[in-house]
Amino acid sequence: MLADNTKKTEVWDTKTQAFHGGQEHRFLDNFVEDFSVTTNYLGTPRKALEAAREAISEVHHYPAANQEPAKTSLAQFLWPTDYAEHHGRLLLGNGASELIDLVVRKTLLQCIARGVTKPKWKGGPWNVQYREYQRSAENNEFEIMDPTYKEPVDLLCIVNPCNPTGDYFDIESLKTFLKANVVPNGAVLVEISDKVILIPSKSDESMQPWHSKEFRSDSLISSHEFVQEMWEKHQISIHVIHSWTKIWSCTGLRVGSIICPTASHCEALRKIQVPWSVNGPALQFVEAVVQDEEYLNETWENTGRLRAYLIEKLTGLNDKWVYHGKPFLSWIWVDMLTVETAEKAIDLARQAGVPVRSGKPGYSCPTFVRVAVRKEPEVECLIKAWQSL
Repeated sequence: MLADNTKKTEVWDTKTQAFHGGQEHRFLDNFVEDFSVTTNYLGTPRKALEAAREAISEVHHYPAANQEPAKTSLAQFLWPTDYAEHHGRLLLGNGASELIDLVVRKTLLQCIARGVTKPKWKGGPWNVQYREYQRSAENNEFEIMDPTYKEPVDLLCIVNPCNPTGDYFDIESLKTFLKANVVPNGAVLVEISDKVILIPSKSDESMQPWHSKEFRSDSLISSHEFVQEMWEKHQISIHVIHSWTKIWSCTGLRVGSIICPTASHCEALRKIQVPWSVNGPALQFVEAVVQDEEYLNETWENTGRLRAYLIEKLTGLNDKWVYHGKPFLSWIWVDMLTVETAEKAIDLARQAGVPVRSGKPGYSCPTFVRVAVRKEPEVECLIKAWQSL
């Protein structure tokens, strides 16, 4: 149950912030496990956590302004054989959210420079996706277009794999999608005004590292020739963003990165980035965590199995519910078919100390709940809470 002195509704300022999961645990006196966030079921890697703790002793110093050696360590993780070649395209940020806002603000400045006073933003092609992109676009006065919109846009953002729906483009399908929406004059999404000389395309791959040990080969991070071609031939600047707080379960540290099409694009973002936006403990965490191969191997080995186990248990409760998402993902997007069932499930989970993510606030999907993959004992707590469903 909720603590007496704080109400859940007070956590988010709905006029200025987008709703997220991951807040209810602090108000539950019987908290067991958080099923509302898509973090790794393994929890925070021990060695990296120790590195962050040790860095606390250095908080009387500024963190590295050039984000080193953490940035080089992450570059080596992303591109094991040719990291030096692409290092200049990489920038770290205070979670993905800061980097999302940097790209949106930079795009707005470019639109203003070419006389576009009301730039258009579009997500998709999924019907819903992570809301920070749209929130930032709204705050910067973009006109928000529906995913089905067929006219010109100034900023296209694709979350792949899509959170929360679980939809996923493999790399060739993603390339085909992007190429199919580019015409010879450099247009994106059917046709663009001749005034447009730069069309940023934003791809979020925060959940893509769960794919497998070979995740890099199915990702835009390795599609160097394609990204270069899109920029040089079509003036389409593809930016690839990651929130590293999910795969390494460190959401409280706020660590993200963006890979730009060129080093000059990266410099343009750094110019408007607040200095020292990534703190010392977070930098130390990154430097250590990319070395933890055992943690990732265990993630790839067991997440799919635990996800299948969760679906099996949920199906035992109600064989009519519909489950969305690829087998490798760290969550399930569950359609419980009626608003009443979904609302009851959310309340029961909260009362049992195992909160789940409602699909209603933020996503406007009131019959859906998002359930994170967790270990068997914690899943049993959730199943017990939902027996009456």
